[in-house]
Amino acid sequence: MAAEYTTFGLAPATRAGAVRADGDVQVHRDFVDFVVDGRPLLFRLSDLDAVSPLASDVPPAIFAAQVRGLLLETEAPLPGGRYVIYGCPECEDLGCGAVTAVILRDGDDFVWRDFAWQTGDHADLERNSYRGIGPYRFAGDGYRAALAALLDGPARSRRRVLLIDARTALLARPAAALRAVGIGADITQDAGGVPADELRTYGAVAFGRAVTEEARAAVRRAFADAGADVAEVDGLAPIVPLLVAQIEHALDRGPAERRRLTRLTATRNAADVEVTSACRVRLTAYRLDRLHRTHVHEVFDGVLEPGGHRLALDAKAVKGEAFVVARASGSVLVTAVAHPERG
Repeated sequence: MAAEYTTFGLAPATRAGAVRADGDVQVHRDFVDFVVDGRPLLFRLSDLDAVSPLASDVPPAIFAAQVRGLLLETEAPLPGGRYVIYGCPECEDLGCGAVTAVILRDGDDFVWRDFAWQTGDHADLERNSYRGIGPYRFAGDGYRAALAALLDGPARSRRRVLLIDARTALLARPAAALRAVGIGADITQDAGGVPADELRTYGAVAFGRAVTEEARAAVRRAFADAGADVAEVDGLAPIVPLLVAQIEHALDRGPAERRRLTRLTATRNAADVEVTSACRVRLTAYRLDRLHRTHVHEVFDGVLEPGGHRLALDAKAVKGEAFVVARASGSVLVTAVAHPERG
């Protein structure tokens, strides 16, 4: 069977949750993605909103069954030796559509081929195949080792944040918003009384504007004494969606090459965005007026090709203290709008 060898790996990935403008909640999902030749396979499928079957929130028995299926220790769930590679992140129903592929053994090797978009029991390769994706040949030893390691338990990142402010009542709304998108959030005035074992469960600590530098130093010492390596977040402004985006970005500790968004800067006239794969990008501008009221402007919503892009901004939408949030599937960046002084 003709196919050059391709490296196979696994990496933690996220389908970020969100609270939509109409109040509906987009479900947050943590999952394990397939890494082919050093790049997430999901990135090769343009702007597909989907998760692999190796999701961290499925029962352990089902997770193990998915792993054993990919190892070909059980029969294929779909006719023709086809397996679901990516499915709907909301319900995982095949009727919503899924990326499937034939997985077979060739000697000691494993081969993934005939990728297709499938909505029923049978795939229509004439109409719905992913041309240019695969076939992929994986050396058996590395393939089996990577998947077998998951049977000790699905990979989970520390998606918890400790919110700290002298006025803890101000943190109730951000904490609720974070929990709605799948991020655990706890509130305190300082970290002095938090046990070391608990401090090690946090991936980030977020400081409110009222926290003094002395208090911040004490929090840093508490985490250091507990042996906890956490990302720090300084709240840019009292805007809940903005703080949520900052924390989402801080919790993403993966390498840049496994992120869709890698750069975001903004001035009064334009935002510069860089993406690693074709994907849908949404830009939202937030600004505070002189009365500290929040104004929100949807700046851009469209598919961008890999590379750098300059997107025009309405100067009125970002005047004064303003910020831009860029979102793509599983990736978010935040920047303050730079206002160069006039000469």
